[in-house]
Amino acid sequence: MNTFEKIKIEQPLIHCMTNVVVTNFTANGLLAIGASPVMAYAKEEVADLAKIAGALLLNIGTLNQEQVEAMIMAGKAANEAGVPVILDPVGAGATSYRTETTMRILNEVNVTVLRGNGGEIAALLGESGIIKGVDGSTSLPKDMLAKKASRLFQTITVITGEVDVVTDGSQTYEISNGHFWMTKVVGTGCLLGAVLGAFLAMKPDEPIEALAEGLAFYGIAGEIAYEYSQKQGIATYQESFLNVLHQMTVEQYEQYKKLAIIE
Repeated sequence: MNTFEKIKIEQPLIHCMTNVVVTNFTANGLLAIGASPVMAYAKEEVADLAKIAGALLLNIGTLNQEQVEAMIMAGKAANEAGVPVILDPVGAGATSYRTETTMRILNEVNVTVLRGNGGEIAALLGESGIIKGVDGSTSLPKDMLAKKASRLFQTITVITGEVDVVTDGSQTYEISNGHFWMTKVVGTGCLLGAVLGAFLAMKPDEPIEALAEGLAFYGIAGEIAYEYSQKQGIATYQESFLNVLHQMTVEQYEQYKKLAIIE
């Protein structure tokens, strides 16, 4: 059975500590693929919820100090329960606060997956990169950057962009699915972290394969959504994207996927 089919059957609970800009879109996206979202931030309950979740997403897009403390509490609780933790270091490198916060989480929480764009990951490594708001890029090869991050932070690294890369420092996948209109809709990058959490929850013993499959699935949804909505525009694209996440077939996945092991 394909992993995204399994998600619909098992409906894993994904605990999202994400930013205020994308909360609704993230919840709807998780519901679209069949997962069960919970958005909880209070220190009084985050540990309890993280322990029973299928995965925990930490997204620092609109961070504040109270939220950071709650994220670390949730992350530690998830670690104790063996729940995978996905960290999205939104805007790392744009401000010292974002960079320092990301490094603190990496130091205090056993992060399963570090997911960012090239500029964000480069900033965390002290490499050169371009950060514009919460978007970023780097001239360094993604696979090299991802492997360096995985080895330094002892985590699986996902670097997204025109081509996505996922690696644990030794095994590396390259995924070439997606469409540039995905960058025209607020929240697609942040939702990806939550979707990857759902895929991880279904295949905890095969994390690299689960993430590669999730990246391909997500990128394919972006491609098919464009086919449905290109004449209408990006507002219709956002709606179509959620629809495709909900309705994608195994046949579509197999037809569109561009996934390769590069090492």
